[in-house]
Amino acid sequence: MKYVVMIQARCGSTRLPNKVLKPLCGKPALQRMIERVQRSSLVDEVMVITSINKENLPILALCADLGVRCGVGAEDDVLDRYYQTAKLLKPEYVIRLTADCPCFDAELLDLALSQMEPDADYMGMITESFADGLDLEIMKYAALEKSWKEAVHSFEREHVTQYIKRHPEIFRLQNFESPIGFFGNHRWTVDEPEDFELVTKVYEHFEIGEKNDSFGYRDILDFLNQNPEIMALNSKYARNEGLAKSIREDHLVQPE
Repeated sequence: MKYVVMIQARCGSTRLPNKVLKPLCGKPALQRMIERVQRSSLVDEVMVITSINKENLPILALCADLGVRCGVGAEDDVLDRYYQTAKLLKPEYVIRLTADCPCFDAELLDLALSQMEPDADYMGMITESFADGLDLEIMKYAALEKSWKEAVHSFEREHVTQYIKRHPEIFRLQNFESPIGFFGNHRWTVDEPEDFELVTKVYEHFEIGEKNDSFGYRDILDFLNQNPEIMALNSKYARNEGLAKSIREDHLVQPE
């Protein structure tokens, strides 16, 4: 197995509770995300990664209905959750996505996979030239395993790829740059109520208005550029607020 996608999902969000199960034009947001990722022509499997907390049982039930395998692990040590699941499959590459990105475009994933250089240990949107909510990270299984063994900061255990990204002297990093120019000022992720309002308007426009369920990132960009009042709905929120909070609260931990 070469490429395995692992979508990180949980129900316990404090800013927008149960966000991954909120309906988007008749389907849970997580299902929308899964279906959009499954359009990739290169990945071998799409999985969901969640924690052992009982509040996440609805995620397991949804994945069972969709025929999607799940990995289940520690609540706070997400790096361990990824590694323990990947260890069972031992793919050449693990692709990390998050369930709060229901505007994800598999075209970008396939483009990134086709551009990733053989000696790169990690590829991601390092320069953040894409909209927040199109995020993808590709890492070699060996890099994930080394991170799992060596990462000792709590934010590195919670945010899976931080150890890799902060050690370019150990890992070879490759940037994935937007092929259409910078649009990193857009926010298409779902962390806040205003985020969900924006994404809902996107889905309503394409799914209901245009009867188009295969819309891509270029379509969304054009729609929002033509409707700046919708784009402004969540403009007050900063990118990577969750990571910044984790770094502020960082402490040393002992890996398993």
